[in-house]
Amino acid sequence: MYKLLQKILFLLPPEKAHHLSLGSLAKLDKLGLLKRLKPENISKGVEVMGIKFPNKIGLAAGLDKNGEYIQALSNLGFGFIEIGTVTPRPQPGNDAPRLFRLPKAKAIINRMGFNNEGIDYLLECVYEARESGFKGIIGINIGKNVDTAVKDAIEDYLIGLRKAYPHADYITINISSPNTPGLRTLQYGDELNELLSALKAEQAKLMSFYKYYRPIAVKVAPDLEPVEITGIAQALLDNDIDALIATNTTITRDAVKGLQYGNEAGGLSGEPVKTMSTEVIRRFHTHLKDRVPIIGVGGIASAKDAQDKLDAGASLVQVYTGLIYEGPTLISECVKL
Repeated sequence: MYKLLQKILFLLPPEKAHHLSLGSLAKLDKLGLLKRLKPENISKGVEVMGIKFPNKIGLAAGLDKNGEYIQALSNLGFGFIEIGTVTPRPQPGNDAPRLFRLPKAKAIINRMGFNNEGIDYLLECVYEARESGFKGIIGINIGKNVDTAVKDAIEDYLIGLRKAYPHADYITINISSPNTPGLRTLQYGDELNELLSALKAEQAKLMSFYKYYRPIAVKVAPDLEPVEITGIAQALLDNDIDALIATNTTITRDAVKGLQYGNEAGGLSGEPVKTMSTEVIRRFHTHLKDRVPIIGVGGIASAKDAQDKLDAGASLVQVYTGLIYEGPTLISECVKL
């Protein structure tokens, strides 16, 4: 059934199909139909970052940028939902067209540019979901506004952390999107240590105020050299970061060379990033062991792909592009892990 629906959706521009799909999910959820289709959770669950996850399969940030579809998406069977990336102030993102399908490669290129309604709106949506009875795990992925200079980025992340802290189960620091100029420079050296140090200091203040702890995860790019992985891993350990999310989208294009839209600017996700992402997870795990858990994401389109990430050292996994190409049965298969 999904393959037929996919053919219809793929006749529409990608961004329009995206909004139509989410809107339809929300309507089905209100009718109680998604809950009936929710796969049985036969997983034993797992504890990561001090949080008890009902299963190891989560939704990656980017699909529900504003947190408007938390309950509906959760009813597909996810063990946790990550929303965002959200910025302190609303911003429109990059000009359209900014989302491209590459079906032959089971891939997507996006240059959305952190389009979102701002963190205050997102938190209103989280509040509404909780008030409606949602008890699932929510991660909030935060970034900086495009008009905030990279040298001033720390303050944007601190704003995001302060506001998200009482509403999230964990907070993700996105410093790896290729679609905000200069953002990826925050992954390295003194810039990374300065950012992480400031966030951990603020986390300690927030924990003292609220009397509970909210973990911080850091999301990195797949386009990392071994020496860069070593440096990032050490920074995570030195700053007692709670988790690593590996990886974001890639800027490489070798796997889609010659395909329609293959040369479009932006981050490439899906099948072409799968092996790259798994290798980055494996390399990070050699440094981090079990001291910093890893959430693996990138190119998961089957239960085997998810298991490969877990075997490489991930404790949890997230999907996004695979859901677009494979449909909800992907989640049903993966939750059995």
